[in-house]
Amino acid sequence: MMTKKKRLFLILWSAGFVGILSFLLIDLTRLIEIVPLPPGTEVPQIDPTLLMAIGLIQPTVIMSVMVLIGVWLAAKVGLSAPVAESIASKGNWFAALKPQIVPGIIGGMVGGVAIVLIAAASKPFLPAEAVALIGEFTKLLPLPTRFLYGGITEELLLRWGLMTLLVWAAWRLFQKGQGSPKGWYFVAAILVSSLVFGIVHLPVAFMLFPEPTLALIFFVIAANSAFGLIAGWLYWKKGLESAMIAHILTHIVLFTASSLGTYF
Repeated sequence: MMTKKKRLFLILWSAGFVGILSFLLIDLTRLIEIVPLPPGTEVPQIDPTLLMAIGLIQPTVIMSVMVLIGVWLAAKVGLSAPVAESIASKGNWFAALKPQIVPGIIGGMVGGVAIVLIAAASKPFLPAEAVALIGEFTKLLPLPTRFLYGGITEELLLRWGLMTLLVWAAWRLFQKGQGSPKGWYFVAAILVSSLVFGIVHLPVAFMLFPEPTLALIFFVIAANSAFGLIAGWLYWKKGLESAMIAHILTHIVLFTASSLGTYF
């Protein structure tokens, strides 16, 4: 008989894998066209479908490890994914979701507005070609990919996996695994995981801009870290799904702002 933890792993892993599969919706041919290459470089003739399939392997492996870490450690430090856990135990998943909806909506609105404001403050310091290319790249990402990968998979990676691991490590190191983890462990984990969330977006920036400016690096880290603080707090206080709701809504805010010309 499958245990609750195994069911929880499969539920979260399946949700994260759907997010990874959403990369298949990206127009890879167009992506290759907009990525700048050094003069004289020839684009390799590789089947885009094969290239994308190969590109799915690494994030799937990483996501699997992070989901496993969360399943193993989250309950030990008082963190949770209430909806997924309710489904795994065959409980009332909607009752588990209800307390997370409003905080998630508020967090998403605040996160989206914060990123728009950071972008507005950063634009005057970014080269015009950088602003244009960021806009092109942003439009290249279909909404389902933003919602599924950004809203679900990234939260499994950064909050459920990394943040949980950081809290657990501090709890084991400073309290020898005894009692409830102190609040500052969560605060420190939120700060570190938020910074990591910003930093892991830099490879995309470096792909688009082989010689990125300090202003661009600051924008990428600041915009993503700002949301990471909100998502981390929601995960700690309300549950993983609340952070997912906020992440999805943030993308809705950014898409709306972009359509209105107030974002990239």
